Amino acid sequence: MTKLSVKNSRFCCIVEFMVEIMALGQRMRHVRQGAGLTLEELSGRLGITPSHLSLLETGKREAKVGVLTALCQELGVEMAQLLDDSAPSERAQLERDWRAAQQGPLFASLGVPPLKITKSLNDEQLKTLLALHAELVRREKRALATPEEARRAHTALRRGMREIDNYRPDLETLASELVASIGHDSMGALTHREVAMMAQRFGLEIVHVGDLPRSARSVTDLANGRIYLPPASIPGGHGLRSLALQAIAHQVLRHRVPETYEEFLQQRLDINYFAAACLMPETQAVDFLTQAKKEKNLAVEDFRDAFGVTHEAAGLRLMNLATTHLGLPIHFLRVGDDGVVYKAYENDGLVLPVDVFGSPEGQIVCRHWSAREAFARTNRTTEYYQFTDTPEGTFWESTQIGTSATDEFSITVGVTFEDAKWFRGRDTQARQASRCPDRGCCRNAPEDMRSKWAGKAWTSARLHAHVLSPLRGGMFPGVDDVELFEFLQNHESPDHITPGE
Repeated sequence: MTKLSVKNSRFCCIVEFMVEIMALGQRMRHVRQGAGLTLEELSGRLGITPSHLSLLETGKREAKVGVLTALCQELGVEMAQLLDDSAPSERAQLERDWRAAQQGPLFASLGVPPLKITKSLNDEQLKTLLALHAELVRREKRALATPEEARRAHTALRRGMREIDNYRPDLETLASELVASIGHDSMGALTHREVAMMAQRFGLEIVHVGDLPRSARSVTDLANGRIYLPPASIPGGHGLRSLALQAIAHQVLRHRVPETYEEFLQQRLDINYFAAACLMPETQAVDFLTQAKKEKNLAVEDFRDAFGVTHEAAGLRLMNLATTHLGLPIHFLRVGDDGVVYKAYENDGLVLPVDVFGSPEGQIVCRHWSAREAFARTNRTTEYYQFTDTPEGTFWESTQIGTSATDEFSITVGVTFEDAKWFRGRDTQARQASRCPDRGCCRNAPEDMRSKWAGKAWTSARLHAHVLSPLRGGMFPGVDDVELFEFLQNHESPDHITPGE
């Protein structure tokens, strides 16, 4: 156990002990008031002072067994009634909640003196104080989702996945069981109908609507058993299977509403992995990849086409399975047309560009890497292959250009020089040398250009909105609560929905 966990466990024990004393005091006061006795009247019967009894009832002093026994005899109650730790009244519960709030780390960080609970503090005032505290807690948690915290969380998850070679046997098993449960055992692509059958196993119907909240990719209405997705006719509609499976994954994995940004990211990673494992089941996928490796003809585009998924999904799935099942360490990159990293995973020794937190997201990759060289090609319909010499060794890479609603991006899967022999495209003559992070590699402009244009030009940078946009602080990180609940309210009636296939 770490020092931190020891400290936290001691704090929890202290809080629990104090809550038990407070609960006992509340019970003592409850039975006294129920008997219609004042502090002076009962204390006289027990042989103690009124001030001492008051300390016991407010939880500021622990009652001795003798006092409790005498109280039971005087008032005709059972000892078990006094030792019941449930709140005897709404007021008692409010007092407990306020005591717990004041003992928490957030209240201590505010530097304000504790507020004593007295008779003059009525229930409505206590509820207002508790509501204010709850809002402070919510804002504190939301503040954790800053770009810096997000990068730390991304880094921790990426490193954790690298340690297990990006392979999750627990999710593989769950996905295989769900796929088998609807009778899909072929090499072919999972159909929309089969995905709908999976949803039905959890009492859910897939419904396509055109007015999803702008901040949500999907919405699951558990009360009415519906998964709302974008219209089936949208471009790239094959991605709707993945969205539906991600929504189903929340139910399979019994996710709760995330309380921290780390938990939010972990859930996103889990549902994405689960959806990919359903669309490209482990047994069939490994069989396909093993045969391709035997023929020295591994290719992401073939893997993609065999299971009817996107190039990015195929590349990520190959990364999940390659090391554990094929013995191939691998790296994966999604890079924007301006060189910015959106996703990056590696366990083959490639050194990624990272910030001070160790996160590659938002960093710029070398101009000479395949992920950026591919943008210079005229023909972008096929994969681009390249060897790249780096300070850590030579890597072979395969890159495919894709297009989103706003810009272009590249998907790159790469391995070491030694493992290139298993992939189609290993005979490429394209080769580049990268000295990054040496700025002389590609970051610094040639001196003649710098001298010619320094002080004679001006430009305005294209802003990356996703870097600066904070996550909305609603019930679910990044989702607007108002939009979400208005949407659910509008679609509560069956007249407003269009069932899926």
